[in-house]
Amino acid sequence: MNTLYFRHLISFLLLFIALSCNKKQETVIHHDNDLMASSHSALPFQDSNLSNDQRIADLISRLTLEEKIEQMMNSTPAIERLNILPYDYWNEALHGVGRSCAATVFPQAIALGATFDADLAFRVSSAISDEARAIYNATSEKGYYNRYNGLTFWTPNINIFRDPRWGRGQETYGEDPYLTSILGVSFVKGLQGDNPDYLKTAACAKHFAVHSGPEKLRHEFNAQVSQKDLWETYLPAFHALVDAKVESVMCAYNSTNGEPCCSNNYLITDILRDTWNFKGHVLTDCSALVDFYNQPDEGGHGRVNTDAEAAALAVKSGVSLNCGDTYSSLTDAVKEGLITEKEIDKQLAILLKTRFKLGLFDPKGSNPYDDISFDVVNSDSHRELSKEVALKSIVLLKNNGVLPLKNDLSKYFLTGPNAASIEILLGNYYGVNPNMVTILEGISAAIQPTSQLQFRLGAMLNKPSINPINYATGNAGSSDVTIVVLGVSSQLEGEEGDSIDSNTAGDRLDYDLPKNQIDYLKDLRKAADQNPEDKKSIIAVITGGSPINLAEVEALSDAVLFVWYPGEEGGTAVADILFGNVSPSGRLPITFPKSLDQLPAFEDYSMKGRTYKYMNKDPLYPFGFGLSYTTFTYKDLKASTTNISKHENVKLQVNVTNSGNVKSDEITQVYISDLKASVVVPNFQLIKTKRITLEPGESKNLEFELTPNDFEIVKNDGSRTIESGDFKVYIGGSSPMKRSFELGAPKMAEIKITVN
Repeated sequence: MNTLYFRHLISFLLLFIALSCNKKQETVIHHDNDLMASSHSALPFQDSNLSNDQRIADLISRLTLEEKIEQMMNSTPAIERLNILPYDYWNEALHGVGRSCAATVFPQAIALGATFDADLAFRVSSAISDEARAIYNATSEKGYYNRYNGLTFWTPNINIFRDPRWGRGQETYGEDPYLTSILGVSFVKGLQGDNPDYLKTAACAKHFAVHSGPEKLRHEFNAQVSQKDLWETYLPAFHALVDAKVESVMCAYNSTNGEPCCSNNYLITDILRDTWNFKGHVLTDCSALVDFYNQPDEGGHGRVNTDAEAAALAVKSGVSLNCGDTYSSLTDAVKEGLITEKEIDKQLAILLKTRFKLGLFDPKGSNPYDDISFDVVNSDSHRELSKEVALKSIVLLKNNGVLPLKNDLSKYFLTGPNAASIEILLGNYYGVNPNMVTILEGISAAIQPTSQLQFRLGAMLNKPSINPINYATGNAGSSDVTIVVLGVSSQLEGEEGDSIDSNTAGDRLDYDLPKNQIDYLKDLRKAADQNPEDKKSIIAVITGGSPINLAEVEALSDAVLFVWYPGEEGGTAVADILFGNVSPSGRLPITFPKSLDQLPAFEDYSMKGRTYKYMNKDPLYPFGFGLSYTTFTYKDLKASTTNISKHENVKLQVNVTNSGNVKSDEITQVYISDLKASVVVPNFQLIKTKRITLEPGESKNLEFELTPNDFEIVKNDGSRTIESGDFKVYIGGSSPMKRSFELGAPKMAEIKITVN
């Protein structure tokens, strides 16, 4: 009996020791990947041989309710007993890794839109994701787990820039759903990589789904939108990115048709999950859930009364991640019976899958991106790529023959509030870089050493000078040419709270340039014309991320360049265009109206009267417009057939010739118009585009294949259909608005196709 007793006692002690060792193993946190690798086989969620679903289920089973909730807010703490490191989901990479280490600063997103180049967007985002992985690898090795050091990037912004007053329109690719879709898809593919098992970084489509100002009202605003406009304009880019397997979607601050976007079952459940079969996670815009329980008189939606109700509503609506801390109230929500722990588990499982796909729970070396070294960050090749984007984005709006300039003139005068500004290279959501080339630096490096360059600021950005004496103006009369850099910056346009010199929360409710800038330009023009027999030229370089009324600038200047926010090599790119090293080839991704009087009210989300598709008034500058230093001719447009069924493709061929004397890129654009539809349809809409390079006198035959989707119209109930009848197809270097041709765009080739 005693022998049996001791055997049982020894067995019990051995079991106790084993369990204690396993428990001890769970209580030690390893702050580097090598140590994590040493415990790789200890727990199933660390076993990369298991499926992600199995690993996630195991991990969730080990978490307390409080730990689960903490993992569903953007700044997640470490869980030491499970060797889980801290992680912050909030990271930015709109046009380069932002708010983090010094990295390549690419031109702002709207400038990328002006390139009309999906391949370029892919190369840019591939470079960004390389830099992001390299930064993550290096900083995590040091134990830095700060916000903006992670791999989940809340970009791209694929909202439609429907109104030029919106200060955040600069973050988008413009006003057209097709252009936004092709650029957004390419950007996502470059960010996420092509490995079948791991994401390089995780991209995010934002802000779902009807969101484009007013910025000041975004926490309480209700965007009323018809089914036709929703499915024709506001949803297509999101659908395209979901099809491209974007990892996350951010719901917007505002309400859409009466329901806050982050609890909008129609948007999140009916469309995103059930119709489009989206498998990634949904996250809130930052502090958006506070708007749920802030009442209308507090600047919120007043959807619920408490933070616990807001948290429960968001999770039940399918939102996995809260940027903010409202989800900390989920503990109370469970106690109050507003939500179950099982419902929380479901959304946490969706969210955790992103981190597993990024390889964040695997030992170092498992992930093919672990080996990307810091050498790629701000590399020479990435700097060249940034310059390429800037060059391809700059839009020539006017040229009376003064451009391109010679670089060996006797005296140049450079002036204006933005000539030496670093800020105008950046836009918003920017990164930093140790070598930002201002326009002053770019021009001074481009001219001959024997040429004189005078520089004076001459004017402030947004207020008149209080000094009655201005030594700058006279240089316009004594110099061979004056280059004046005007425009706006992120001081005047951008996000609520970011635009520190805006009294309209970053929106541009005044469409004009600041009056002091126009007054200064008038003084320059007067000085340049003081000798009637030797009038001097003035070139206006305009910075900004949105349309601006440039009517007076055009009248007072001999040439006008719109350069956006051109990134770290912006000054070099502007100089290359001015001095003819490269011919300008950017095209406007948004219509410039003559005045805001041509547009509906800012708060009106109907597309009637908006964008090139529904605007029936002549704009100042049309969508798709941009001049060159050469000329192009379109001819011999042919179709494989001009009579098709609703299920057939049709191939188009057109000959494009550089009929001028300068090598240049051309952006060929294809538009379609339904000549007789049963509902109101766009005047015409962009359906294809291709960027080509042509030497002087060179011709290329381009081919485009149109599919049945290109002939679809959206009916009033939001459904898509193809109606029998005649369609006109236009191919050329701009949109078919007659204003394009008045300004010098080449004549378009046209063909009629009948659908039976």
